[in-house]
Amino acid sequence: MHERRPPPLVRLPDGTVKQVSPLTGTVVWTVPGRAHRLLGTPPAERHAVDHARDGAHCAFCPDRYRETPPEKSRVVRTPAGGWEVRTGVPEREIDATVAEFRRIPNLFEILSVDYWRANHGTVPSEEARARAEAYVAEPGGRAHVLAILRRRLASQGVSDADWSARPEEAWLERAVDLFSGTHDVVVARRHFVDGAVHDDELAGSGTLTPDEHERYVALTVDAMADLYAAQPAARYVAAFQNWLRPAGASFDHLHKQLVAIDEHGPRAERVLARVREDPDVFADVVEHAVRNRLVIARNAHAVAVAAVGHRYPSVEVYATGEAHLPWEHDVAQVRGVSDLLHALHAATGVTVACNEEWHHRPLRSPEPMPWHVVVKWRVSTLAGFEGSTKINVNTLDPATVRDLVVTRLTDLRAAGAVADMCIGDECGDTVTLRYAR
Repeated sequence: MHERRPPPLVRLPDGTVKQVSPLTGTVVWTVPGRAHRLLGTPPAERHAVDHARDGAHCAFCPDRYRETPPEKSRVVRTPAGGWEVRTGVPEREIDATVAEFRRIPNLFEILSVDYWRANHGTVPSEEARARAEAYVAEPGGRAHVLAILRRRLASQGVSDADWSARPEEAWLERAVDLFSGTHDVVVARRHFVDGAVHDDELAGSGTLTPDEHERYVALTVDAMADLYAAQPAARYVAAFQNWLRPAGASFDHLHKQLVAIDEHGPRAERVLARVREDPDVFADVVEHAVRNRLVIARNAHAVAVAAVGHRYPSVEVYATGEAHLPWEHDVAQVRGVSDLLHALHAATGVTVACNEEWHHRPLRSPEPMPWHVVVKWRVSTLAGFEGSTKINVNTLDPATVRDLVVTRLTDLRAAGAVADMCIGDECGDTVTLRYAR
């Protein structure tokens, strides 16, 4: 017998909107007088882009490749106009091609190789050892690895004196750690949009072309599958994107992160418990969006909705196919998710700080769960009221979010800036998620 739960969305006579997430139980209110429709206002100050620094605005830029650990793979354009993934690029070839997207180890990992070694007895694979040995066998690779190790170890308290007291060969014994970690970053090429004049004209997810965004998403999907395979003790691989510093980004340069962890995490545990209780709960979420006119867009393989029950105003993309894991979807299905996600970012704009969170069924869990992505607009600040009551106050209710995005998407589609898709009321009154079949 199912526990009686409060309705996900209620509008009171005074206009207050109360939300309860059907997945996590998060409580959110939007109160008249505290609500507003501002989104993506220009910065108070704009500065000219220093084009003398093009290619080197931050450590993720193309002219500063050697400030990041040796990359795992890159996506390059082919002479025929297609795409090619190159893996294990040696140091001497780093500058031979232009990487549209790079997959690199995070210099400062959330869970380090030492964590997995000490707590799970994990040892580097033979492939990782061979890659490390080949990389440092060349003078440029050796210098690159030593520089990165020195920066990483300095953050852990190793002083210059400590470094100098040991021979380089002793430090190089840790080189394999740079090739066997399970916290990766997927970095896009551009820092600013092409032809940028002012420093707020950043290159974000929505400024990519739909084709570029599909390659960005596909590389992330491949990285997720690879991290699960590389770390048998991982129970979950968290994938996310922090856009702009208010959302937790270290650099205002487009990138996603993937982190293998040895727990599901409280959010996933709560959702798994709900799915065990009601396997159709995600289908119910989308049906609720249809009934309440919260559907934003759809295509043959995915649907985007204004989300209910998040601390921040949010939009969600659900894969509508039967597969649960991102890498189990075929190329067309991944493209369907990518196109809607790209469109949501384009409608949001690059001046809005936001978090993009990927969710999927944990690899070893039997519960059915669709691949879905949440984009949260960081347009408010949690304070004492939220902390003491666990009632979150949002400035934008789901219906307002839906209307804002639908309006912007309609203009973007007309301008050819996003892929073709149904928008708003064009989406019809039936959307089916097939994940539970």
